[in-house]
This record gives sequence, structure tokens and C-alpha cells, in this order.
Amino acid sequence: MHLTVLNIVLIVLGILVVIYILRGIKIVSQSETMIVERLGKYNRTLNAGINIVLPIIEQAKEVIVRQQNGRLYRANRIDMREQVYDFDKQSVITKDNVMTEINALLYFQIVDPMKSTYEIQNLPVAIEKLTQTTLRNVVGEMELDETLTSRDTINSKLRNVLDDATNKWGVKVNRVELQDITPPESIRRTMELQMQAERNRRAEILKAEGEKQAQILNSEGEKQAEINAAEADKQANILKAEGEARAKVLQAEAEAAAIRNIAEAVADRGADPVNYLLAVKYIETLKEVASGQENKTVYLPYEATNVLGSLGGIKDLFAK
Repeated sequence: MHLTVLNIVLIVLGILVVIYILRGIKIVSQSETMIVERLGKYNRTLNAGINIVLPIIEQAKEVIVRQQNGRLYRANRIDMREQVYDFDKQSVITKDNVMTEINALLYFQIVDPMKSTYEIQNLPVAIEKLTQTTLRNVVGEMELDETLTSRDTINSKLRNVLDDATNKWGVKVNRVELQDITPPESIRRTMELQMQAERNRRAEILKAEGEKQAQILNSEGEKQAEINAAEADKQANILKAEGEARAKVLQAEAEAAAIRNIAEAVADRGADPVNYLLAVKYIETLKEVASGQENKTVYLPYEATNVLGSLGGIKDLFAK
């Protein structure tokens, strides 16, 4: 009987030892860590893999964790990956006293688990409240139009302020993104009217610019056409003048050749070529004067006697 009781005690002790050993084995997943306290005091930080702790004496520190839906719960593991908090819309007053609703996304990462556990009581709530107050301060320094068009500036300011403030909590803020900026309905309607007016103004400007450019092109085209026409007339006149000059030159050359031939023929017969040519020209002139319808009386100049003498010479020439 004593052996049976002893066996039962040994079995119970063995089970307790196994349970104690199993409770002392902690398996930490990749990108996670655990804070171990020994008798209520920080002892060490467990890394990924199998770790041994002393049950009862050592315990994993519980921290407050925020779920994606915004609910908070307690856990003994700290996620070292980058996390994102999607905050609900909050009302923010701009510099020109316009109430605007803004919601933001915050991307951060825990880089020092010990600081995130002991330097702040409730890390998720602290980050949320700090983001909200910082957002109010940054937007409060800007007017509505600047707020709507300067998201990158707001994101940069928020990230710098939050990263500096959360540094002592062992948190690194990587970036902040503004999702929606929603001004009041009356302001939105006014902005829509302004945008419509701006579009109409730009359309009118483009139309006027188009008409102006068309008029410029038309005037340039007419100018170029007139220039081309004037250039064509100029070239035509030049060619005409050159043609007439060439014709006169050829005519003069022909007359010169004819005169030379006549002079040679007259000289061969022993007459004076000059008197012969003068007599011929004189006869042609008399013919033109006598052929006029209104010319009834013909007067011969005094020097005509010399020409008549030339005519006698022509008679003698032909007689030879």
C-alpha cells in the first residue's frame, strides 16, 4: 500500500515537472518578440525561435495591441512588423475657420520593444491621440484651399512631428497619408461653382486665343500672298523688260546689218552712203506725213533742197 501511494506521488510529481518544463518553453514567431519579467522586473527580450523561461518566477509582459477594426486587447507578444492605423474622420478647423473632416493613415514600426512597453502605458491610444492633435495643429495653420492642394506638405509635417514625438517610445513613424479631406456641403457647392467658372474662363481664353491665332495666320497668309503676287509682277515686268530690250537689241542689230549692206552696195557704185540713207529716211517721213487724214497741206523745210539733191544722187545710183 505504501508503494502504491509512493508511485502515485511520483507520477504526480513527474506530471508537474513535465507541465513546468512545458510552460517554460516559449516559441516566438518570426517578426515577433516577448518581454520577460523576473519577479516583476524587466529581465530580457526574447527573439524568434525556441526560448526557455522559468515559470512562476519569470513571466511574459502583456501589452495592449490594436486590431484592424480598432478594438484593443492584451497580448504577451509584440509585433515588430510595420503596422498601419486607419483613424476615423475627425473635425479640424482650418486657418480661415472652415470646419473640415479629415481621416488619416499612419504607418509605423516598433524598433525598441522595451521602450514601447515601459515608456508608454497604452501605445495604440497614445499614437492615435498624438496623430489627431498634430493633425489639428498642422491643418490649423493652413487655409482650406492650401489644405486641399498641399497633401504632401501636410503628410511630411505630420511624419516629422510624430516621428520625433514617438522616438522615446521606441516607435519609428515611416509615413502618414491623408485619405479624405471633406469640407462642408456649402463649401463644396461653392467650390464646384468656382471650378465650373474657372473651366468656362479657360474655355473662353482658349477660344479667344484660337481666334487670335487664326486672324494672325490669315493676315500672314494674305501678306504672303500679296508679297508673292508683287514678286510675280516684278519678275514678269523684269522678264518683259528684258524681252523688249532683247528685241530692240536684235532690231538694232538687224538695222545695223541692213545699213552696212546698203552702205557697201552704195559705196560699190561710187555714191555717198550717207546721202542715200538720209534721202530714204526723208521719203519715209514724207510718206507718213502725207498719209495723215487731217494733214491737208505739207510744208517742206528749207534744208529739203539738200535732200532733193540726194534724191538726184539716188537716181544716178540706180542709173549706174
